[in-house]
Amino acid sequence: MMVVRSVHTSDLESLLALANETGPGLTTLKPDRAALGARIERAQRTVRGEAPLYEQGYLFVMQDSLSGDVVGVCGLETAVGLELPFYNYRVSTAVHASKELNVWSRTPLLTISHDLTGYAELCSLFLSPRSRAGGAGGLLSRSRFMFLAQFEDRFPQRVCAEMRGHFDERGESPFWQALGSHFYQIDFNAADYLSAQGKKAFIAELMPRHPVYVRLLPEAAQACIGVTHTDTLPARRMLEAEGLRYENHVDIFDAGPVLECHISDLRTVRASRVLRVGEVDAEASELRCLVSNLSIDNFRVIIAAARSDGESIALTDEQVGALEIGPGGAVRVLAQPTPAAAAAGLHA
Repeated sequence: MMVVRSVHTSDLESLLALANETGPGLTTLKPDRAALGARIERAQRTVRGEAPLYEQGYLFVMQDSLSGDVVGVCGLETAVGLELPFYNYRVSTAVHASKELNVWSRTPLLTISHDLTGYAELCSLFLSPRSRAGGAGGLLSRSRFMFLAQFEDRFPQRVCAEMRGHFDERGESPFWQALGSHFYQIDFNAADYLSAQGKKAFIAELMPRHPVYVRLLPEAAQACIGVTHTDTLPARRMLEAEGLRYENHVDIFDAGPVLECHISDLRTVRASRVLRVGEVDAEASELRCLVSNLSIDNFRVIIAAARSDGESIALTDEQVGALEIGPGGAVRVLAQPTPAAAAAGLHA
């Protein structure tokens, strides 16, 4: 059984191994032992209520309960941009017109933006290729929404997620080659690494001072704007199914899209319910659902095929053990959108 749980200090080596599998463009998960150790420690201080708002962030891992292997990771920042700037390009439109020449045109612009400052951020999502089957990706990504639903009062009103942008067959970003490389004069991976380490002063010091006219960029770079990396498309589809949308913000390095929405509009926040763990009658419906415990310091999520009467849910001993809940405890349940789930009244 796959279990998504809060990160432990002992997960450091596993996280380092996962970070070495990611490839370029995943800014928030770099193979740096010291940085990953600090990330774990920061997550634990956040859970304990010891971190100031600008530092707060949560980290979760996916573990195979049989082998003990950690095969995935995902993160959730509480409020970005409060200490270090959270830069994006906003894609807008400029209109030029001449009555005398009877010419009218519109062209897209890229303007440096701080619009997403203070948003929660979904980040650091990575699942090892060896485990991308059986709904593991959906469990890993949606586990964060279960956490948001349970602890909504710990977060601001809106959430965003930066999608990895397009890279060509050589593993290079055409957008970076056309724009960023001329200003920063270092390669993409070096800039991405510095940004991941929180060393972002160089961005403000060297970034373009004025809006960028998109049509002045090479066609290959123009075509990258708002385009998601092939490997990240499944994650984007899951986020869009939750309610996040592209609202014309893109990453300043690779032009990958930023998805965003109100946390209260997330499907999981609207549709999940807290149920008692107990016996159900013979007429109860069988559900395939996400189930989480309600613990802030030992949060755990699984996929379960269970029976529910709409007020309580019957779980196996294995499932109860995986969630580490006591007899008669409560769990949060998000039923998958099936006829059985609808009959039980467990999804919107």
